[in-house]
Amino acid sequence: MATRTVPTLQDLRTAPKVLLHDHLDGGLRPRTVVELAESTGYRGLPTTDVTDLTRWFRDAADSGSLESYLETFAHTTGVMQTEEALSRVAEECVEDLAADGVVYAEVRYAPELFVTRGLSLEAVIEAVQDGFERGTRRAAEQGVRIRVGTLLCAMRQHARALEIAELAVRYRDVGVVGFDIAGPEAGFPPTRNLDAFEYIRVNNAHFTIHAGEAFGLASIWEAIQYCGAERLGHGVRIIDDITPAGDGAATVPGGGAAELGRLASYVRDRRIPLEVCPSSNLQTGAAPSLEKHPIGLLAAMRFRVTVNTDNRLMSDCTMSSEFARLVETFGYGWSDVRWFTINAMKSAFIDFDERLDLINNVIKPWYAEVE
Repeated sequence: MATRTVPTLQDLRTAPKVLLHDHLDGGLRPRTVVELAESTGYRGLPTTDVTDLTRWFRDAADSGSLESYLETFAHTTGVMQTEEALSRVAEECVEDLAADGVVYAEVRYAPELFVTRGLSLEAVIEAVQDGFERGTRRAAEQGVRIRVGTLLCAMRQHARALEIAELAVRYRDVGVVGFDIAGPEAGFPPTRNLDAFEYIRVNNAHFTIHAGEAFGLASIWEAIQYCGAERLGHGVRIIDDITPAGDGAATVPGGGAAELGRLASYVRDRRIPLEVCPSSNLQTGAAPSLEKHPIGLLAAMRFRVTVNTDNRLMSDCTMSSEFARLVETFGYGWSDVRWFTINAMKSAFIDFDERLDLINNVIKPWYAEVE
């Protein structure tokens, strides 16, 4: 149990955390990438040395562009083209998150990226769910509680969004909790997939949309006002609709004299969750530095900000390390970590009773002992 006023990385590893934005194919263990490449016959890796490969993924992702960042996924998806590989990656994902103190996670992936060797979309989903279930059972055997929900993604540059949305609804009683669109934002607005979002809505299902990461306010506006997004994947460009006071930093709840535009006001007033991924945002150029990352102002103005990993392999990060960097940069304490965590749990796509149980019986009691 942590006791320090200022949370350390080791303290943060023991704290219960909630993760809403994590890509399955962005979180593989480097050793697993090497081993799966050998067992599946994938020959495209830049190196088979685990240490060098770890460094390569991080360096390759540090491109400053979302499009270049996404190119690194050719290797992870390349080794995940069998049911065995998918199940193993999913199981290890749960193990790694549980070891980091994550008590609830929504892990997303695009089934259409794993069919190049003949798997059906259904086979992909069922293999991943099998891995998640095995990982959850293994954690429970070790006395660790973790709940994992799946988000199915459609690639926005393709034309399969409705098909994936239908699968999200079909599998919602066996672990799939929602739908998303991912991929390059520029040139592929969310309104290209209106039929998919309409299908999700009429079936009383949930969805988030990648918006406001590599593209600006227009993508956020479309995602919310045309598509009806419940959450925003990243959403950090909402900062472009805020005029800060003075030196550009809001230091008190409510943001002092900072002026919110109509869209920013709507997002804050409606409590639309922002799935912020600090390290990833630096790599893709969504923010120039952590000190200048929009999360500081957005949190101070009490937007519903959540902290996430995005791609643990590419960013060489964990939930604990993301929080540790924020603590160091913005001077956050336990009350701030608790606030971010409860924000995320309130915004999860599981039912109200489950959310309330985790908040009242897991999260709040733990933080009450360290604040």
